[in-house]
Amino acid sequence: MFERFTAGARAAVVAHAPAEARRRGDRRVGTEHLLLGVLHEAEAAQALGVDVASARSALAVLDDAALAAIGVDARGVERATISAPSKRTPFTSGAKAALSRAVAVARRDTARRVTAVHLLAGLLDGDRTDPASDVLTELGVDRVTARARLAP
Repeated sequence: MFERFTAGARAAVVAHAPAEARRRGDRRVGTEHLLLGVLHEAEAAQALGVDVASARSALAVLDDAALAAIGVDARGVERATISAPSKRTPFTSGAKAALSRAVAVARRDTARRVTAVHLLAGLLDGDRTDPASDVLTELGVDRVTARARLAP
């Protein structure tokens, strides 16, 4: 599936995003991991105006808030990491949908290859209840403005 992806986009999806999921102790790659993976690519990070460290911090704030909402104080608790699995880390249905949207954006732009910017556009076009959307909101990213910056 990833043969139409540029080297940077492919790395974001098959290397960086699963690594971010393992780093957070998650067993599946979600849209939040795709966002972190895409932010490893300078072009996408610059277009969004956010770096991967800021996005990781925003995601940690959201995690802590979710735990606090159910009465768990996670401040100071070290998060578990998962060692590299022997097979590929599965993607959530939301992550698969974001990848499909990225391919559709590339087609609409008549691009021959899917880039990290197309991946970012696929994430920005996602549902507002999506974890990546929550991270973008926490970071104060205006999705409409960011999407306009990505337009060719």
